[in-house]
Amino acid sequence: MRIISANTNGIRAAAKKGFFEWMVAQAPDVVCIQETKAQEEQLGDAVFNPEGFHRTVFDAQKKGYSGTAIYSKQPPISVQKGLGWSLCDDEGRYILAEYSNTYVASLYLPSGTTGTVRQDAKYDFMDQFLAHMRELKAKGKEVIICGDWNIAHTVNDIKNATGNKKNSGFLPEERAWMDRLFGEEGWVDAFRCLEQEPHTYTFWSNRGQAWANNTGWRIDYQVVTPGLAERVGASDVYKEVRFSDHSPLTIDYQGEL
Repeated sequence: MRIISANTNGIRAAAKKGFFEWMVAQAPDVVCIQETKAQEEQLGDAVFNPEGFHRTVFDAQKKGYSGTAIYSKQPPISVQKGLGWSLCDDEGRYILAEYSNTYVASLYLPSGTTGTVRQDAKYDFMDQFLAHMRELKAKGKEVIICGDWNIAHTVNDIKNATGNKKNSGFLPEERAWMDRLFGEEGWVDAFRCLEQEPHTYTFWSNRGQAWANNTGWRIDYQVVTPGLAERVGASDVYKEVRFSDHSPLTIDYQGEL
């Protein structure tokens, strides 16, 4: 099964750059999109409804902001939108789709870059989301949580570690949470199941020459249950066309969805 995660930083803007033509050509089983920045009624054009795909969207209440979506070849058995608290649900930050053998989620974890209040809200989100992850794992199916987690885990996931150690997205508390996630909590960073080229990132700021100089962050992940770790067959960060300030992350897994 082929799973793609992509923060589009505006699904309509990405569509104009050819995102959906590229997406269909990849023959994915599931595509998880973050930061749609659109309301469902704005996505009626055929480009947003490619033939052969089932679409589920979860819009933010604020127009032009946040939002998540899942496209899949198979219609899901069930869909969960939101997690029951306002920061997640009001901003459309989480969709969970259930398939025969697997749960696949699209997550847009908040950023804390606008200040202390928002950073504290991010920490609260992280705590509540970890509790949800435990409940999800206990259901017995394999799980793939795709998304923009807004945290670079280690120095291998960021170009300028020293300069960013006091910035949201690379704070010690955030990185320790990821250590716990991939340690005692038993989740797996699917991208790291395979040997990767150094300095492989998924996000580059639009400021300055970040893209040209590959001054990037790896903050887009597919976080999976341990049963999927040995089933990772291939991975790719697509950079030939820049659809947004993030690049799509594709991972192939052995087995059926």
